[in-house]
Amino acid sequence: MKKRVFSGTRATGRLHLGNYLGAVKGYLALQEKPDIECVFMAVDVHTITTPYDHKNLKDATKNIIMDYLACGLDPEKVIVTIQSKVPEHSELSFLFSSVMSVARMQHLPTFKEKVKQHPDHVTMALLNYPILMAADILIYKASLVPVGIDQEPHLEITREIARKMNDLYGTDFPEPVRFATQGEYVPSLLGEGKMSKSVEGSSISLTDSLEIIKKKLAGAPTDSGKGDKVPEKGGVTNLLKFVELFEGSERRKQYEELYLGTGIKYGEMKEELAKAIYQELEPIQDKRKYFEEHPEEVDKIINDGAEKARKIASETLKEVKQKMGLL
Repeated sequence: MKKRVFSGTRATGRLHLGNYLGAVKGYLALQEKPDIECVFMAVDVHTITTPYDHKNLKDATKNIIMDYLACGLDPEKVIVTIQSKVPEHSELSFLFSSVMSVARMQHLPTFKEKVKQHPDHVTMALLNYPILMAADILIYKASLVPVGIDQEPHLEITREIARKMNDLYGTDFPEPVRFATQGEYVPSLLGEGKMSKSVEGSSISLTDSLEIIKKKLAGAPTDSGKGDKVPEKGGVTNLLKFVELFEGSERRKQYEELYLGTGIKYGEMKEELAKAIYQELEPIQDKRKYFEEHPEEVDKIINDGAEKARKIASETLKEVKQKMGLL
């Protein structure tokens, strides 16, 4: 039996380099593996767990799908669709919520962080976010989840739910594990933290032109360009990480030697790096234009994907309801 993989992206903004290197590049590798069945979604229901623009949600969600397709996800090889088009996710989430305590959910570090970010929007949807994530994964009995290390507490909730459901009701849910991709941690342009759609100025979008990329990199913090030790954190370290991701580890070593010697000319470094980044993004942007000009094709891919996903999801939901005594 094939192993299943599930992963999703919230519709909180256009995909950026962090999403591309940390997730989508991994998706592209997975879709070529004959022993793995993949489900990739724009998770719009997750989006409403924090403040959002309801007038823009539909377009934002479709933009995620177009970014997926532009990057190379092939609907002939993987399921690509939108979470809300598979309502079984939400129903299974409610069933799962019956085996998790409020106290357990409140102790999650990610929940505490979101409470600080949105003190006036502490909703039941926010509290239940990890339970919905568990439903997303377990409804396909996925055993592999390509997410960043920051999602590990949520994955542990998924494993707890799987164990509890299996023990209480005799279900056969796997306990999914996280696996990393090469660029799973893509740093912010601001010098600290990781690249984020929600932090202004921290990211490069997949749709950015060469000039915009140059402008964003120009604002990335640096230092004098030389010293007796290569910095281990901050803006210079982040720039070196980008060099490694887009120009290779050898080029990074060359810059590190320059830093310890005659010094790095950051203007030239950023110019070269901008071109390397744009060289990778240009074919993605060209492909995206095609999907923008053929929205009916995108809609068909979404609807076909939803139909395939629902066939799997409905079977799992039926099985769970039977085991729980609801059918």
